[in-house]
Amino acid sequence: MDQITQLLIPGAIVAAVFLVGLYSGRKLVRLPQSPEGVLSDARIEAQRILARAEEESRAKADTYRDREEATLEHRKVELSSHQERIDQTSATLEQRAQNLAQREEMAIEKERGASELAAKSARLAEETRLELEALAGFDSKAAKAELLEKVEDEARRDAMILVRDMETKAREEGDRRGRRILATVIQRVASDVVSEATLSVVAIPSDDMKGRIIGREGRNIRSFEAVTGVDLIVDDTPEAVSVSTFDPVRREIARRTLERLVEDGRIHPTSIEEAYAKARDEVEQSIKDAGEWAMLEVGLNRLHPELTTLIGRLKYRTSYGQNVLDHLVESGHIAGMLAAELGVDETEAKRAAFLHDIGKAVSHEVGGSHAIIGAEIARRFGEDPAIVHAIEAHHNEVEPRTLTAILVQAADAVSAARPGARREALESYVRRLERLEEIARGFDGVEKVYALQAGREVRVVVDPGSLDDLGSQDLARLIAKKLEADLQYPGQIEVTVIREYRAKGVAR
Repeated sequence: MDQITQLLIPGAIVAAVFLVGLYSGRKLVRLPQSPEGVLSDARIEAQRILARAEEESRAKADTYRDREEATLEHRKVELSSHQERIDQTSATLEQRAQNLAQREEMAIEKERGASELAAKSARLAEETRLELEALAGFDSKAAKAELLEKVEDEARRDAMILVRDMETKAREEGDRRGRRILATVIQRVASDVVSEATLSVVAIPSDDMKGRIIGREGRNIRSFEAVTGVDLIVDDTPEAVSVSTFDPVRREIARRTLERLVEDGRIHPTSIEEAYAKARDEVEQSIKDAGEWAMLEVGLNRLHPELTTLIGRLKYRTSYGQNVLDHLVESGHIAGMLAAELGVDETEAKRAAFLHDIGKAVSHEVGGSHAIIGAEIARRFGEDPAIVHAIEAHHNEVEPRTLTAILVQAADAVSAARPGARREALESYVRRLERLEEIARGFDGVEKVYALQAGREVRVVVDPGSLDDLGSQDLARLIAKKLEADLQYPGQIEVTVIREYRAKGVAR
Protein backbone atom coordinates (compact mmCIF):
# COMPACT_ATOMS: atom_id res chain seq x y z
CA MET A 1 0.00 0.00 0.00
CA ASP A 2 2.87 2.42 0.77
CA GLN A 3 4.40 1.72 -2.60
CA ILE A 4 1.17 2.56 -4.37
CA THR A 5 0.88 5.81 -2.35
CA GLN A 6 4.42 6.84 -3.21
CA LEU A 7 3.71 6.27 -6.90
CA LEU A 8 0.46 8.23 -6.90
CA ILE A 9 1.60 11.30 -4.88
CA PRO A 10 3.89 12.93 -7.53
CA GLY A 11 1.21 12.58 -10.20
CA ALA A 12 -1.41 13.98 -7.88
CA ILE A 13 0.79 16.96 -7.02
CA VAL A 14 1.37 17.77 -10.66
CA ALA A 15 -2.33 17.52 -11.42
CA ALA A 16 -3.14 19.67 -8.45
CA VAL A 17 -0.65 22.33 -9.46
CA PHE A 18 -2.10 22.35 -12.95
CA LEU A 19 -5.65 22.66 -11.71
CA VAL A 20 -4.65 25.33 -9.23
CA GLY A 21 -2.95 27.26 -11.99
CA LEU A 22 -6.07 27.19 -14.10
CA TYR A 23 -8.22 28.18 -11.18
CA SER A 24 -5.78 30.83 -10.12
CA GLY A 25 -5.71 32.24 -13.64
CA ARG A 26 -9.41 32.71 -13.64
CA LYS A 27 -9.25 34.19 -10.17
CA LEU A 28 -6.37 36.51 -11.08
CA VAL A 29 -8.67 38.39 -13.26
CA ARG A 30 -10.98 39.03 -10.42
CA LEU A 31 -8.75 38.88 -7.24
CA PRO A 32 -5.11 39.11 -7.48
CA GLN A 33 -3.37 37.06 -4.77
CA SER A 34 0.13 36.87 -3.50
CA PRO A 35 2.41 33.95 -4.37
CA GLU A 36 2.25 32.59 -0.89
CA GLY A 37 -1.54 32.44 -1.03
CA VAL A 38 -1.45 30.69 -4.37
CA LEU A 39 1.01 28.14 -3.08
CA SER A 40 -1.08 27.56 0.01
CA ASP A 41 -4.23 26.98 -2.03
CA ALA A 42 -2.36 24.64 -4.31
CA ARG A 43 -1.03 22.73 -1.39
CA ILE A 44 -4.50 22.49 0.14
CA GLU A 45 -5.97 21.37 -3.16
CA ALA A 46 -3.18 18.87 -3.64
CA GLN A 47 -3.68 17.46 -0.20
CA ARG A 48 -7.38 17.20 -0.83
CA ILE A 49 -6.81 15.44 -4.16
CA LEU A 50 -4.16 13.29 -2.55
CA ALA A 51 -6.58 12.30 0.18
CA ARG A 52 -9.24 11.46 -2.33
CA ALA A 53 -6.73 9.37 -4.37
CA GLU A 54 -5.67 7.60 -1.21
CA GLU A 55 -9.29 6.81 -0.38
CA GLU A 56 -9.95 5.49 -3.90
CA SER A 57 -6.76 3.44 -3.85
CA ARG A 58 -7.61 2.08 -0.46
CA ALA A 59 -11.14 1.20 -1.61
CA LYS A 60 -9.78 -0.58 -4.70
CA ALA A 61 -7.22 -2.42 -2.63
CA ASP A 62 -9.90 -3.51 -0.21
CA THR A 63 -12.12 -4.67 -3.04
CA TYR A 64 -9.22 -6.61 -4.61
CA ARG A 65 -8.33 -8.10 -1.27
CA ASP A 66 -11.94 -9.12 -0.59
CA ARG A 67 -12.21 -10.73 -4.00
CA GLU A 68 -8.93 -12.60 -3.55
CA GLU A 69 -9.97 -13.75 -0.10
CA ALA A 70 -13.34 -14.99 -1.49
CA THR A 71 -11.56 -16.85 -4.29
CA LEU A 72 -9.14 -18.38 -1.81
CA GLU A 73 -12.00 -19.39 0.42
CA HIS A 74 -13.81 -20.96 -2.49
CA ARG A 75 -10.70 -22.90 -3.47
CA LYS A 76 -10.32 -24.06 0.10
CA VAL A 77 -13.90 -25.35 -0.01
CA GLU A 78 -13.24 -27.16 -3.31
CA LEU A 79 -10.03 -28.69 -1.97
CA SER A 80 -11.88 -29.85 1.07
CA SER A 81 -14.57 -31.44 -1.10
CA HIS A 82 -11.93 -33.20 -3.26
CA GLN A 83 -10.17 -34.46 -0.18
CA GLU A 84 -13.44 -35.86 1.13
CA ARG A 85 -14.07 -37.69 -2.15
CA ILE A 86 -10.52 -39.05 -2.15
CA ASP A 87 -10.98 -40.27 1.38
CA GLN A 88 -14.27 -41.96 0.42
CA THR A 89 -12.64 -43.62 -2.64
CA SER A 90 -9.73 -44.82 -0.57
CA ALA A 91 -12.10 -46.27 1.99
CA THR A 92 -14.09 -48.03 -0.75
CA LEU A 93 -10.90 -49.50 -2.27
CA GLU A 94 -9.77 -50.72 1.09
CA GLN A 95 -13.16 -52.36 1.63
CA ARG A 96 -13.00 -54.03 -1.77
CA ALA A 97 -9.48 -55.26 -1.11
CA GLN A 98 -10.68 -56.78 2.13
CA ASN A 99 -13.61 -58.43 0.32
CA LEU A 100 -11.30 -59.84 -2.36
CA ALA A 101 -8.96 -61.21 0.21
CA GLN A 102 -11.87 -62.87 1.99
CA ARG A 103 -13.15 -64.35 -1.29
CA GLU A 104 -9.67 -65.62 -2.18
CA GLU A 105 -9.43 -67.30 1.22
CA MET A 106 -12.86 -68.85 0.71
CA ALA A 107 -11.92 -70.07 -2.82
CA ILE A 108 -8.71 -71.59 -1.52
CA GLU A 109 -10.66 -73.29 1.20
CA LYS A 110 -13.22 -74.64 -1.26
CA GLU A 111 -10.49 -75.89 -3.62
CA ARG A 112 -8.79 -77.63 -0.72
CA GLY A 113 -12.12 -79.21 0.23
CA ALA A 114 -12.80 -80.28 -3.40
CA SER A 115 -9.37 -81.88 -3.66
CA GLU A 116 -9.95 -83.75 -0.45
CA LEU A 117 -13.40 -84.81 -1.67
CA ALA A 118 -11.98 -85.98 -5.02
CA ALA A 119 -9.28 -87.96 -3.29
CA LYS A 120 -11.85 -89.45 -0.97
CA SER A 121 -14.12 -90.31 -3.92
CA ALA A 122 -11.21 -91.93 -5.75
CA ARG A 123 -10.40 -94.01 -2.70
CA LEU A 124 -14.04 -95.02 -2.35
CA ALA A 125 -14.25 -95.88 -6.07
CA GLU A 126 -11.09 -97.95 -5.85
CA GLU A 127 -12.37 -99.74 -2.75
CA THR A 128 -15.72 -100.32 -4.46
CA ARG A 129 -13.99 -101.65 -7.59
CA LEU A 130 -11.87 -104.01 -5.55
CA GLU A 131 -14.93 -105.25 -3.65
CA LEU A 132 -16.87 -105.76 -6.92
CA GLU A 133 -13.92 -107.56 -8.48
CA ALA A 134 -13.71 -109.80 -5.43
CA LEU A 135 -17.43 -110.55 -5.59
CA ALA A 136 -17.51 -111.03 -9.39
CA GLY A 137 -14.38 -113.11 -9.58
CA PHE A 138 -12.64 -111.09 -12.37
CA ASP A 139 -10.89 -107.76 -12.60
CA SER A 140 -12.03 -104.52 -14.25
CA LYS A 141 -9.70 -104.94 -17.24
CA ALA A 142 -11.43 -108.14 -18.22
CA ALA A 143 -14.82 -106.48 -17.74
CA LYS A 144 -13.68 -103.54 -19.85
CA ALA A 145 -12.41 -105.86 -22.57
CA GLU A 146 -15.67 -107.78 -22.49
CA LEU A 147 -17.68 -104.57 -22.72
CA LEU A 148 -15.56 -103.31 -25.63
CA GLU A 149 -16.00 -106.61 -27.40
CA LYS A 150 -19.75 -106.43 -26.87
CA VAL A 151 -19.87 -102.85 -28.18
CA GLU A 152 -17.73 -103.86 -31.15
CA ASP A 153 -20.06 -106.75 -31.94
CA GLU A 154 -23.06 -104.45 -31.72
CA ALA A 155 -21.37 -101.89 -33.97
CA ARG A 156 -20.45 -104.60 -36.47
CA ARG A 157 -23.99 -105.90 -36.38
CA ASP A 158 -25.39 -102.41 -37.00
CA ALA A 159 -22.93 -101.96 -39.86
CA MET A 160 -23.95 -105.30 -41.37
CA ILE A 161 -27.62 -104.30 -41.10
CA LEU A 162 -26.85 -101.01 -42.84
CA VAL A 163 -24.85 -102.76 -45.57
CA ARG A 164 -27.61 -105.31 -46.05
CA ASP A 165 -30.25 -102.62 -46.39
CA MET A 166 -28.14 -100.60 -48.80
CA GLU A 167 -27.30 -103.67 -50.88
CA THR A 168 -30.94 -104.72 -50.95
CA LYS A 169 -32.07 -101.31 -52.15
CA ALA A 170 -29.28 -101.06 -54.71
CA ARG A 171 -29.90 -104.60 -55.93
CA GLU A 172 -33.63 -104.05 -56.24
CA GLU A 173 -33.17 -100.78 -58.11
CA GLY A 174 -30.38 -102.17 -60.30
CA ASP A 175 -32.31 -105.35 -61.08
CA ARG A 176 -35.43 -103.39 -61.90
CA ARG A 177 -33.70 -100.99 -64.25
CA GLY A 178 -31.43 -103.68 -65.71
CA ARG A 179 -34.35 -106.02 -66.40
CA ARG A 180 -36.27 -103.24 -68.06
CA ILE A 181 -33.40 -102.24 -70.32
CA LEU A 182 -32.29 -105.78 -71.18
CA ALA A 183 -35.87 -106.94 -71.74
CA THR A 184 -36.43 -104.03 -74.10
CA VAL A 185 -33.23 -104.89 -75.97
CA ILE A 186 -33.58 -108.67 -76.11
CA GLN A 187 -37.20 -108.66 -77.25
CA ARG A 188 -36.08 -106.64 -80.27
CA VAL A 189 -33.37 -109.17 -81.21
CA ALA A 190 -34.36 -112.25 -83.21
CA SER A 191 -31.43 -114.42 -84.23
CA ASP A 192 -30.96 -118.01 -85.28
CA VAL A 193 -29.33 -120.57 -83.06
CA VAL A 194 -26.27 -121.85 -84.92
CA SER A 195 -24.32 -124.93 -83.93
CA GLU A 196 -21.49 -126.10 -86.11
CA ALA A 197 -18.90 -128.84 -85.65
CA THR A 198 -15.21 -128.46 -86.19
CA LEU A 199 -15.37 -131.17 -88.85
CA SER A 200 -16.98 -130.70 -92.23
CA VAL A 201 -18.70 -133.84 -93.49
CA VAL A 202 -19.16 -134.36 -97.24
CA ALA A 203 -21.80 -136.84 -98.36
CA ILE A 204 -20.85 -139.22 -101.19
CA PRO A 205 -23.26 -141.26 -103.32
CA SER A 206 -21.65 -144.61 -102.52
CA ASP A 207 -18.69 -146.18 -100.84
CA ASP A 208 -17.09 -146.75 -104.24
CA MET A 209 -16.42 -143.05 -104.36
CA LYS A 210 -14.08 -143.43 -101.40
CA GLY A 211 -11.76 -145.46 -103.57
CA ARG A 212 -11.72 -142.76 -106.22
CA ILE A 213 -11.00 -140.16 -103.63
CA ILE A 214 -8.08 -142.17 -102.28
CA GLY A 215 -6.78 -142.98 -105.77
CA ARG A 216 -4.20 -145.49 -106.85
CA GLU A 217 -1.76 -145.94 -103.96
CA GLY A 218 -3.27 -142.88 -102.29
CA ARG A 219 -2.21 -140.50 -105.03
CA ASN A 220 -5.45 -138.50 -105.12
CA ILE A 221 -5.84 -138.09 -101.38
CA ARG A 222 -2.21 -136.95 -101.02
CA SER A 223 -2.66 -134.46 -103.80
CA PHE A 224 -5.93 -133.21 -102.29
CA GLU A 225 -4.36 -132.71 -98.87
CA ALA A 226 -1.31 -131.00 -100.35
CA VAL A 227 -3.38 -128.58 -102.44
CA THR A 228 -6.04 -127.73 -99.84
CA GLY A 229 -3.91 -127.98 -96.68
CA VAL A 230 -6.48 -130.08 -94.80
CA ASP A 231 -6.72 -133.62 -93.47
CA LEU A 232 -9.14 -135.85 -95.34
CA ILE A 233 -10.61 -138.58 -93.16
CA VAL A 234 -11.91 -141.60 -95.03
CA ASP A 235 -13.12 -144.06 -92.37
CA ASP A 236 -15.84 -146.64 -91.94
CA THR A 237 -18.59 -144.03 -91.81
CA PRO A 238 -20.99 -145.03 -94.58
CA GLU A 239 -21.39 -142.59 -97.48
CA ALA A 240 -19.47 -139.79 -95.79
CA VAL A 241 -15.99 -138.32 -95.85
CA SER A 242 -14.75 -135.81 -93.24
CA VAL A 243 -12.58 -132.75 -93.81
CA SER A 244 -10.56 -131.63 -90.78
CA THR A 245 -8.37 -128.56 -90.20
CA PHE A 246 -7.93 -125.80 -87.64
CA ASP A 247 -8.56 -123.08 -90.27
CA PRO A 248 -12.33 -122.75 -90.89
CA VAL A 249 -11.86 -120.92 -94.22
CA ARG A 250 -9.47 -123.56 -95.50
CA ARG A 251 -11.88 -126.25 -94.34
CA GLU A 252 -14.74 -124.60 -96.23
CA ILE A 253 -12.64 -124.35 -99.42
CA ALA A 254 -11.68 -128.01 -99.10
CA ARG A 255 -15.31 -129.01 -98.49
CA ARG A 256 -16.50 -127.22 -101.61
CA THR A 257 -13.59 -128.65 -103.61
CA LEU A 258 -14.46 -132.18 -102.54
CA GLU A 259 -18.19 -131.66 -103.27
CA ARG A 260 -17.32 -130.39 -106.75
CA LEU A 261 -15.04 -133.39 -107.41
CA VAL A 262 -17.67 -135.85 -106.15
CA GLU A 263 -20.30 -134.22 -108.33
CA ASP A 264 -18.04 -134.30 -111.40
CA GLY A 265 -16.84 -137.85 -110.72
CA ARG A 266 -13.42 -137.30 -112.25
CA ILE A 267 -10.83 -137.17 -109.51
CA HIS A 268 -7.15 -136.75 -110.34
CA PRO A 269 -4.46 -134.22 -109.41
CA THR A 270 -5.29 -131.83 -112.25
CA SER A 271 -9.03 -131.78 -111.56
CA ILE A 272 -8.29 -131.34 -107.87
CA GLU A 273 -6.29 -128.17 -108.58
CA GLU A 274 -9.00 -126.82 -110.91
CA ALA A 275 -11.78 -127.53 -108.43
CA TYR A 276 -9.72 -125.99 -105.63
CA ALA A 277 -9.16 -122.76 -107.61
CA LYS A 278 -12.88 -122.39 -108.31
CA ALA A 279 -13.83 -123.19 -104.74
CA ARG A 280 -11.28 -120.70 -103.41
CA ASP A 281 -12.69 -117.93 -105.61
CA GLU A 282 -16.20 -118.75 -104.45
CA VAL A 283 -15.22 -118.70 -100.78
CA GLU A 284 -13.30 -115.43 -101.12
CA GLN A 285 -16.29 -113.86 -102.81
CA SER A 286 -18.60 -115.22 -100.13
CA ILE A 287 -16.30 -113.77 -97.48
CA LYS A 288 -16.53 -110.31 -99.03
CA ASP A 289 -20.28 -110.64 -99.42
CA ALA A 290 -20.64 -111.80 -95.82
CA GLY A 291 -18.59 -108.86 -94.54
CA GLU A 292 -20.61 -106.34 -96.55
CA TRP A 293 -23.89 -107.96 -95.54
CA ALA A 294 -22.92 -107.87 -91.87
CA MET A 295 -21.85 -104.23 -92.12
CA LEU A 296 -25.15 -103.25 -93.75
CA GLU A 297 -27.10 -105.37 -91.27
CA VAL A 298 -25.63 -103.48 -88.35
CA GLY A 299 -26.04 -100.14 -90.09
CA LEU A 300 -22.43 -99.09 -90.61
CA ASN A 301 -21.62 -97.25 -93.82
CA ARG A 302 -17.86 -96.82 -93.60
CA LEU A 303 -15.38 -99.61 -92.92
CA HIS A 304 -11.89 -100.30 -94.24
CA PRO A 305 -11.94 -102.99 -97.01
CA GLU A 306 -9.44 -105.13 -95.09
CA LEU A 307 -11.62 -104.98 -92.00
CA THR A 308 -14.63 -105.97 -94.10
CA THR A 309 -12.70 -109.00 -95.39
CA LEU A 310 -11.63 -110.01 -91.88
CA ILE A 311 -15.20 -109.67 -90.67
CA GLY A 312 -16.38 -111.90 -93.53
CA ARG A 313 -13.86 -114.60 -92.57
CA LEU A 314 -15.69 -114.95 -89.26
CA LYS A 315 -18.63 -116.45 -91.18
CA TYR A 316 -16.72 -119.72 -91.00
CA ARG A 317 -15.58 -119.33 -87.39
CA THR A 318 -17.54 -120.63 -84.41
CA SER A 319 -17.05 -120.12 -80.67
CA TYR A 320 -18.67 -122.69 -78.38
CA GLY A 321 -20.95 -123.59 -81.25
CA GLN A 322 -22.02 -119.97 -81.90
CA ASN A 323 -21.22 -118.45 -85.27
CA VAL A 324 -18.88 -115.53 -84.63
CA LEU A 325 -20.17 -113.35 -87.47
CA ASP A 326 -23.76 -113.75 -86.31
CA HIS A 327 -22.54 -113.04 -82.78
CA LEU A 328 -20.94 -109.77 -83.94
CA VAL A 329 -24.10 -108.67 -85.76
CA GLU A 330 -26.21 -109.55 -82.74
CA SER A 331 -23.81 -107.75 -80.37
CA GLY A 332 -23.88 -104.67 -82.57
CA HIS A 333 -27.68 -104.54 -82.45
CA ILE A 334 -27.74 -105.09 -78.68
CA ALA A 335 -25.06 -102.44 -78.00
CA GLY A 336 -26.90 -99.93 -80.20
CA MET A 337 -30.17 -100.50 -78.38
CA LEU A 338 -28.49 -100.33 -74.98
CA ALA A 339 -26.88 -97.02 -75.99
CA ALA A 340 -30.26 -95.72 -77.15
CA GLU A 341 -31.85 -96.70 -73.84
CA LEU A 342 -29.07 -94.93 -71.91
CA GLY A 343 -29.02 -91.87 -74.17
CA VAL A 344 -25.45 -92.18 -75.51
CA ASP A 345 -23.95 -92.40 -79.00
CA GLU A 346 -25.49 -95.43 -80.76
CA THR A 347 -23.09 -95.44 -83.74
CA GLU A 348 -19.96 -95.68 -81.61
CA ALA A 349 -21.45 -98.46 -79.46
CA LYS A 350 -22.57 -100.42 -82.55
CA ARG A 351 -19.19 -100.07 -84.25
CA ALA A 352 -17.23 -101.13 -81.16
CA ALA A 353 -19.48 -104.14 -80.52
CA PHE A 354 -19.40 -105.14 -84.19
CA LEU A 355 -15.58 -105.14 -84.25
CA HIS A 356 -14.90 -106.49 -80.75
CA ASP A 357 -14.15 -110.09 -81.89
CA ILE A 358 -12.33 -109.24 -85.12
CA GLY A 359 -9.14 -110.65 -83.63
CA LYS A 360 -10.65 -114.15 -83.89
CA ALA A 361 -10.24 -113.93 -87.68
CA VAL A 362 -6.47 -114.24 -87.27
CA SER A 363 -6.10 -115.55 -83.72
CA HIS A 364 -5.14 -119.00 -85.06
CA GLU A 365 -2.31 -117.36 -86.98
CA VAL A 366 -1.09 -114.86 -84.36
CA GLY A 367 -0.41 -115.73 -80.75
CA GLY A 368 -2.09 -113.84 -77.95
CA SER A 369 -5.52 -112.82 -76.77
CA HIS A 370 -7.99 -112.13 -79.54
CA ALA A 371 -9.02 -108.91 -77.76
CA ILE A 372 -5.49 -107.48 -77.89
CA ILE A 373 -5.01 -108.75 -81.45
CA GLY A 374 -8.29 -107.20 -82.55
CA ALA A 375 -7.35 -103.87 -80.94
CA GLU A 376 -4.05 -103.83 -82.83
CA ILE A 377 -5.85 -104.59 -86.11
CA ALA A 378 -8.39 -101.82 -85.51
CA ARG A 379 -5.63 -99.37 -84.57
CA ARG A 380 -3.67 -100.29 -87.70
CA PHE A 381 -6.63 -99.53 -89.95
CA GLY A 382 -7.34 -96.14 -88.40
CA GLU A 383 -10.22 -96.82 -86.04
CA ASP A 384 -11.04 -94.28 -83.36
CA PRO A 385 -9.14 -94.71 -80.03
CA ALA A 386 -12.45 -95.16 -78.19
CA ILE A 387 -13.30 -98.10 -80.48
CA VAL A 388 -9.82 -99.59 -80.01
CA HIS A 389 -10.11 -99.31 -76.23
CA ALA A 390 -13.54 -100.97 -76.21
CA ILE A 391 -12.15 -103.89 -78.26
CA GLU A 392 -9.13 -104.48 -76.02
CA ALA A 393 -11.17 -104.12 -72.82
CA HIS A 394 -14.13 -106.39 -73.62
CA HIS A 395 -12.48 -109.33 -71.79
CA ASN A 396 -10.83 -107.16 -69.10
CA GLU A 397 -7.31 -107.57 -70.43
CA VAL A 398 -7.38 -103.79 -70.10
CA GLU A 399 -9.45 -102.01 -67.44
CA PRO A 400 -12.53 -100.46 -69.16
CA ARG A 401 -12.48 -96.67 -68.83
CA THR A 402 -15.38 -95.57 -71.05
CA LEU A 403 -19.11 -96.19 -71.17
CA THR A 404 -18.73 -97.63 -74.69
CA ALA A 405 -16.37 -100.32 -73.36
CA ILE A 406 -18.90 -101.24 -70.67
CA LEU A 407 -21.70 -101.44 -73.26
CA VAL A 408 -19.59 -103.73 -75.45
CA GLN A 409 -19.00 -106.04 -72.49
CA ALA A 410 -22.73 -106.10 -71.73
CA ALA A 411 -23.69 -106.74 -75.36
CA ASP A 412 -21.12 -109.52 -75.66
CA ALA A 413 -22.39 -111.16 -72.46
CA VAL A 414 -26.05 -110.90 -73.51
CA SER A 415 -25.39 -112.36 -76.94
CA ALA A 416 -23.23 -115.18 -75.59
CA ALA A 417 -25.30 -116.04 -72.52
CA ARG A 418 -28.77 -116.17 -74.02
CA PRO A 419 -30.32 -119.65 -74.05
CA GLY A 420 -29.16 -121.75 -77.01
CA ALA A 421 -26.43 -119.34 -78.09
CA ARG A 422 -23.48 -121.55 -77.15
CA ARG A 423 -22.72 -125.08 -76.24
CA GLU A 424 -20.14 -126.06 -73.67
CA ALA A 425 -17.90 -129.09 -73.49
CA LEU A 426 -18.74 -131.52 -70.72
CA GLU A 427 -15.28 -131.39 -69.16
CA SER A 428 -15.15 -127.59 -68.95
CA TYR A 429 -18.72 -127.56 -67.66
CA VAL A 430 -17.91 -129.99 -64.83
CA ARG A 431 -14.67 -128.16 -64.07
CA ARG A 432 -16.47 -124.85 -63.76
CA LEU A 433 -19.05 -126.32 -61.37
CA GLU A 434 -16.31 -127.86 -59.24
CA ARG A 435 -14.49 -124.55 -59.11
CA LEU A 436 -17.65 -122.79 -57.96
CA GLU A 437 -18.13 -125.27 -55.11
CA GLU A 438 -14.44 -125.12 -54.18
CA ILE A 439 -14.46 -121.32 -53.81
CA ALA A 440 -17.60 -121.34 -51.66
CA ARG A 441 -16.22 -124.12 -49.45
CA GLY A 442 -13.18 -122.01 -48.58
CA PHE A 443 -15.13 -119.78 -46.17
CA ASP A 444 -15.50 -120.46 -42.45
CA GLY A 445 -18.80 -121.88 -41.27
CA VAL A 446 -19.69 -123.50 -44.62
CA GLU A 447 -20.87 -127.09 -44.36
CA LYS A 448 -22.18 -127.96 -47.84
CA VAL A 449 -22.12 -126.32 -51.28
CA TYR A 450 -24.26 -127.12 -54.31
CA ALA A 451 -23.85 -125.63 -57.80
CA LEU A 452 -27.23 -125.59 -59.59
CA GLN A 453 -28.77 -124.49 -62.89
CA ALA A 454 -25.63 -125.04 -64.97
CA GLY A 455 -23.57 -122.93 -62.60
CA ARG A 456 -26.03 -120.03 -62.51
CA GLU A 457 -26.78 -120.54 -58.81
CA VAL A 458 -24.71 -121.61 -55.83
CA ARG A 459 -26.46 -122.76 -52.66
CA VAL A 460 -24.40 -122.74 -49.48
CA VAL A 461 -25.49 -124.50 -46.29
CA VAL A 462 -23.82 -123.04 -43.18
CA ASP A 463 -23.44 -124.08 -39.56
CA PRO A 464 -26.15 -122.24 -37.57
CA GLY A 465 -23.98 -122.20 -34.48
CA SER A 466 -21.10 -120.27 -36.07
CA LEU A 467 -23.12 -117.70 -38.06
CA ASP A 468 -26.24 -115.72 -37.35
CA ASP A 469 -28.67 -114.34 -39.93
CA LEU A 470 -26.69 -111.17 -40.55
CA GLY A 471 -23.48 -113.17 -40.77
CA SER A 472 -25.12 -115.36 -43.41
CA GLN A 473 -26.06 -112.28 -45.40
CA ASP A 474 -22.50 -111.01 -45.18
CA LEU A 475 -21.17 -114.44 -46.20
CA ALA A 476 -23.31 -114.41 -49.35
CA ARG A 477 -21.84 -111.03 -50.26
CA LEU A 478 -18.26 -112.20 -49.65
CA ILE A 479 -18.73 -115.36 -51.73
CA ALA A 480 -20.19 -113.31 -54.60
CA LYS A 481 -17.21 -110.94 -54.48
CA LYS A 482 -14.81 -113.89 -54.49
CA LEU A 483 -16.52 -115.44 -57.51
CA GLU A 484 -16.35 -112.12 -59.37
CA ALA A 485 -12.62 -111.84 -58.66
CA ASP A 486 -11.57 -115.46 -59.42
CA LEU A 487 -13.87 -116.62 -62.24
CA GLN A 488 -14.88 -115.53 -65.71
CA TYR A 489 -18.42 -116.40 -66.71
CA PRO A 490 -21.20 -115.00 -68.86
CA GLY A 491 -24.26 -113.52 -67.18
CA GLN A 492 -24.48 -113.70 -63.40
CA ILE A 493 -24.29 -116.26 -60.57
CA GLU A 494 -26.74 -116.11 -57.70
CA VAL A 495 -25.38 -117.05 -54.27
CA THR A 496 -27.91 -118.35 -51.74
CA VAL A 497 -26.82 -118.99 -48.12
CA ILE A 498 -29.08 -121.34 -46.15
CA ARG A 499 -28.98 -121.28 -42.34
CA GLU A 500 -31.31 -123.66 -40.56
CA TYR A 501 -31.41 -124.21 -36.81
CA ARG A 502 -33.18 -127.27 -35.43
CA ALA A 503 -33.79 -127.85 -31.74
CA LYS A 504 -34.69 -131.37 -30.58
CA GLY A 505 -36.08 -132.58 -27.32
CA VAL A 506 -36.87 -136.10 -26.11
CA ALA A 507 -39.83 -136.77 -23.80
CA ARG A 508 -39.50 -139.80 -21.54
